[in-house]
Amino acid sequence: MSGLLAGKRGLIMGVANERSIAWGIAKAMAEAGAELAFTYQGEAFGKRLEPLAQSVGSDFMVDVDVTDDASLDRAFEELGARWPTIDFVVHAIAFSDKSELTGRFLNTSRANFKNSMDISAYSFIDVARRAHPLMVENGGTLLTLTYMGSNRVTPNYNVMGVAKAALESATRYLANDLGPEGIRVNAISPGPMKTLAGAAIGGARKTYKHTDQNAPLRSNATLEAVGGTAVYLASDAGACTTGEIVRVDGGFHVLGMPQAENL
Repeated sequence: MSGLLAGKRGLIMGVANERSIAWGIAKAMAEAGAELAFTYQGEAFGKRLEPLAQSVGSDFMVDVDVTDDASLDRAFEELGARWPTIDFVVHAIAFSDKSELTGRFLNTSRANFKNSMDISAYSFIDVARRAHPLMVENGGTLLTLTYMGSNRVTPNYNVMGVAKAALESATRYLANDLGPEGIRVNAISPGPMKTLAGAAIGGARKTYKHTDQNAPLRSNATLEAVGGTAVYLASDAGACTTGEIVRVDGGFHVLGMPQAENL
């Protein structure tokens, strides 16, 4: 896909390490010719991100807390000062208290419910509102990440399933709001992946193995596959795709039962 994003600039939010889905997307976009900026939260994540950003030729990193309006305002002011327009934003940010990603959803606390919804769903709306002025002139693409647990009960996914359902609904409403200005809004839904975030969910290894053995392609998603999908959606080839939840899960979402040999 060399050159598909040549001349395009964008912001990647949520790279934790080299195994992050956000990094898979960033790497693919850089290889497709895009110029990238990055956000991170806190010094520790900044230290992990710096060599990765440098490896794709980026020297723009800004510390952002998506629960803090002033932090977001400052980040987008800095971004706008550097680039008067941008072509895409990748939002790969979600959070829930690890202790509530095991056991029963019934026991979700009010505090963690609010926090999970704020960081995992509302932050996409908040980011879109700030990115909008940088895209209104030429259009652009907003991308976020979701998971099948938004609409199918997945063991231990709990409150994150509710937050992802809200995120997917926000994707559709934002697509309708921003479509007249040529801004596309989509979500990518990979299957289980071996990431820092995925490891926080109870039973993650069993879930990964189950989908790997039963998906029609007998494979979980790879960082390269998710990255390639993001490149397509942000490129001119994705010009008529918006409001979509694009599944990159080896086809697992079509199943009603495990494969016969695993029943």
